[in-house]
Amino acid sequence: MKNHWMKNILGYVTVRITGIGVERFVNRLMNDGIPLWNMKRDGSDSLTFQMYVKHISSLKKAVRHHRLKIRFIEKKGMPFAFRKAKSYTGFFLSFLFAILLILILSNMIWKIEIRGASPELEYKILKQLEEMGVRKGQFLFFVDDPQTIQKKITDLNDEITWIGVKLTGTAYHFQVVEKERPEERERLSPQHLIAKKEAVIVDYFVEKGQPVVKRNEFVKRGQLLVSGVIGTEEDGRAIPAEGKVWGKTWYKAEVSIKLASEWNVMTGESKTQKYLQLFQFKLPIWGFHKEDYEQMEVEQTETKIRFLKWTLPVSIVNETIYEVAKVKKTYTIEEAKEMAFERAKGEVLSQIGKDATIESEKTLHETKENGTLKLSILFEVIENIAEAQPIIPQN
Repeated sequence: MKNHWMKNILGYVTVRITGIGVERFVNRLMNDGIPLWNMKRDGSDSLTFQMYVKHISSLKKAVRHHRLKIRFIEKKGMPFAFRKAKSYTGFFLSFLFAILLILILSNMIWKIEIRGASPELEYKILKQLEEMGVRKGQFLFFVDDPQTIQKKITDLNDEITWIGVKLTGTAYHFQVVEKERPEERERLSPQHLIAKKEAVIVDYFVEKGQPVVKRNEFVKRGQLLVSGVIGTEEDGRAIPAEGKVWGKTWYKAEVSIKLASEWNVMTGESKTQKYLQLFQFKLPIWGFHKEDYEQMEVEQTETKIRFLKWTLPVSIVNETIYEVAKVKKTYTIEEAKEMAFERAKGEVLSQIGKDATIESEKTLHETKENGTLKLSILFEVIENIAEAQPIIPQN
């Protein structure tokens, strides 16, 4: 009924109660919130059960109002063990050694489970984890946190769409989602293709449907490009129009570049310190050197210490101190313009589709204020401007 460890820590007794109305008395105890377990009937007017030591006083108070006799027939748990073991130093040493051993074993990796991956990919990931130090028998303090492991595995495997990393107790669980093969095209409902933005038609490729625009024609947003109705007016039928219509569109980007920049870079020098942290108190256990860097960045990782399935308020903190130096860079106007065009081009590419291309760019406006170059740039883009519009049947 109760956790075995909790019963032994708190201490419990086996009680035999004899008399008239034992069932009513037991029900009263349970209604008062006193946990009872392992109840057994010894006869018509006798019951045995187990309860925590801390509730014995409540039991004695309650039995005064009943014509019952109680007898403690067995006492178990740490409170009684400590009483007996005061003169046994060996017992205490063995107990402390067992606790220490459990503590050590509770903070080691004992299981690595990978789901959702093919056998070849699973073997590959296991090898990569081993190189990272994630292996059975390794201490949890010496491996990266789950988020860092997730990022490293994702970067190393192009065939993975997503991988979930979860640390449960002493087990690492990996859920892998591999990239899927292209599925068969689903059947479409009757539809037109319309323009999703203003453009000048450059070219088109129509798989199904009737094109209603011509090259070099200017179209507005929402204008019909490819009709999904084919045939004559008397014998027309609706089909799902499919295809691509490429149009020339325009994107405007505003970019600012500082002509003089300053940032921090790591010199490659670093120091590592380890602490044993209890709540907010830190006790240094490794790396007792002074922080003599003029400028530095500090990175901390915290590993909680576990005892069986419980997480203790104690953790190992690994603190890495990196030396950094300030770097200053001054750009000419031409260099700043080149950087501005690259940044603006990146912004535009993030907005357009993969099959779109930038045809040309043009500076609309250029100013220099307070050491900052500001550019307004217009990009001409060739992209697919077609989007589906369902055909609604009319009676």
